[in-house]
Amino acid sequence: MFLTKSKKTPYYQITYEVNGKRTTISTKAKQRKEAEKFLEAFINLKREIESEENISKKQSTSGITLSEFKNEYIKYVTPTKSKSYIRSIELSFKQFESFIGNILINNITVKVLDQFVTVTFSRTESGAHLYFRTLKAAFSKAVSWDYLQENPFKKIKFPRIPQNYPAFISVEEFNLILVSTQEEYLKDLFTVGFYTGMRRGEIINMKFSWINLSKNIITIKNDEVFQTKSKKERIIPFNQNLRNIFLQYMSKSERFVNDEFVFTNSCNIKLKGDFVSKKFKKSVRKVGFNDRIHFHTLRHSFASMLVQKGVSLYVVKELLGHEDLTTTQIYSHLQQDNLEKAIALL
Repeated sequence: MFLTKSKKTPYYQITYEVNGKRTTISTKAKQRKEAEKFLEAFINLKREIESEENISKKQSTSGITLSEFKNEYIKYVTPTKSKSYIRSIELSFKQFESFIGNILINNITVKVLDQFVTVTFSRTESGAHLYFRTLKAAFSKAVSWDYLQENPFKKIKFPRIPQNYPAFISVEEFNLILVSTQEEYLKDLFTVGFYTGMRRGEIINMKFSWINLSKNIITIKNDEVFQTKSKKERIIPFNQNLRNIFLQYMSKSERFVNDEFVFTNSCNIKLKGDFVSKKFKKSVRKVGFNDRIHFHTLRHSFASMLVQKGVSLYVVKELLGHEDLTTTQIYSHLQQDNLEKAIALL
C-alpha cells in the first residue's frame, strides 16, 4: 500500500490490492503531508477490518459472499429495472467490495458499514448517498431471502446532505431558449419536453403510434428496444401548441405509416440523448442563463408550472410517472408558496 500521483488528477492516490487485484482510492489531498495522514488513517482502518474479518471467519464459515449475492441480486432486478439503475447497483457493489473485500455478507458489521459511509462521504457526498441507498435496498432483499436476519444498513444514520430545489424556467425564459436554437426540429423537441414533462429518452424514442390526435394524448409505450424507467406505460395529454406540431409532422404520411420515430436527424436516424442535451445546453448558454439549467430542467419546469397553477402533487406524480409520491414532493415548496399567496388575499 503506497501513495501515487498521476497527471489525470491533482490528488494523491492510495494504491493497494484487494483479492489479488490492484486498485486505487483518492485521498482528496494535493499536498503529500495531508495525503500521508489519510494513508495512515486508511491503513489503520484496513487493519481493523481485517481483524474483524478474521474473527468473523472463526465464528462463521458458511453463507453467501458479497460477490455471489451481488450477481444473484442483479439477475433478480434486471427484468424490472432500467439499465441506468442496474449500472448504479453494479457501481455501488464495486465500491463496497473494494473497501470491505469479498466476505460473507452475514459477517458484515455495522461498524464496518459506518466506516465505509464515512470514507466514501469524505470523497463524494452524492456518490456516498447513491451507494448507501442502493446497497440498503439490496440488503433488504437479502433479509427476505433469509441470507440475513436483519438489514445492517438500517442501523446506519447517513449524514445530512444539503438539498437544493430543482431549477426551473418560466414560459418567457423557455421562449428565449427557443429563439437561440437554430434547428426547427430541436425547437419542436424542446417544446414537447417543456409541455409534457417527458424524459429525454422517452422523447427521442417517441413514435407516431404513441400520438392520438382524436384524444390529444401521448401514450408512452414499452417495446423490445425501449422501456420506460418504471417499466409502465403512461398517458400524457397535450395542448393545442403540441397538436399543431404533431399535425405538421404527420403530414409526412410516409413516415407516419411506417411508424417511425417522431424526431430524427436529416438522415431519418433516431437522435442520441447526448446530442440533444448538448444542443439544449448550447442554446441555454447563448441566452446567458444559469449553468444549472439543462435538458432535464424542462421536466422540472413542467411540474413546477402545474403545481403553481394549483394542480395536486398526486396528479403531477401520475403525469411524470413517479413510482412514489415522495419523489414528487420536491415541488411541494411551490404549493406552499401558493397557499401563502391565497391567505394574503384574505
